[in-house]
Amino acid sequence: MKHLIAPSILAADFGNLQSEINMVNNSEADWFHLDVMDGVFVPNISFGIPVIKSIQEVAKKTLDVHLMIIDPDRYINTFKEVGANILTVHFEACNHLHRTIHAIKQEGMKAGVALNPHTPVNVLSDILEDLDLVCIMSVNPGFGGQKFIEKTYHKIIQLKKIREESNSNFLIEIDGGVNTENASKLINAGADVLVAGNSVFKSNNPTETIKKLKNI
Repeated sequence: MKHLIAPSILAADFGNLQSEINMVNNSEADWFHLDVMDGVFVPNISFGIPVIKSIQEVAKKTLDVHLMIIDPDRYINTFKEVGANILTVHFEACNHLHRTIHAIKQEGMKAGVALNPHTPVNVLSDILEDLDLVCIMSVNPGFGGQKFIEKTYHKIIQLKKIREESNSNFLIEIDGGVNTENASKLINAGADVLVAGNSVFKSNNPTETIKKLKNI
């Protein structure tokens, strides 16, 4: 499978959000990555339901919604209603992860789990066969534009090996500090989906940057 590119809308120009969405629609990007932060689980507040609903009305590609919030179970149905196709929750935020994953799937969405940089990949060993996606955070969550954590490569290799051994078929997504310099190494390590924020939206030519990331 060719790797997928998911521009992170958190890095977009919110004063021109519709044109930013259309840029992604018309680019070689595969998904929209939408970070929802509550200011509690992570030290930042991003955007919520009304903004995602507005994005969904314009977006023509998969909405990959990443919940960096406590108690995500309360909002599963709401995110389905505003158009989420993939819903990712944090391992560190879920007391009953198995139940949460199945609740997401019962709503007809694909289910993902994100791991903070300090969380080892083997914590998911008992649930991997239920997952559609595992998101490895390659920066500490909460803010865009952070430096990539080098240990991420080792975690990707570990997770790919576990996937092969368990006959699972989840996608491995990398979120944080992804750019045209490290994308090739990430893909070679086993990444399937690259989330790119500042490296796309702060570049001189975002469409061209997406094309470069897609064709590495």
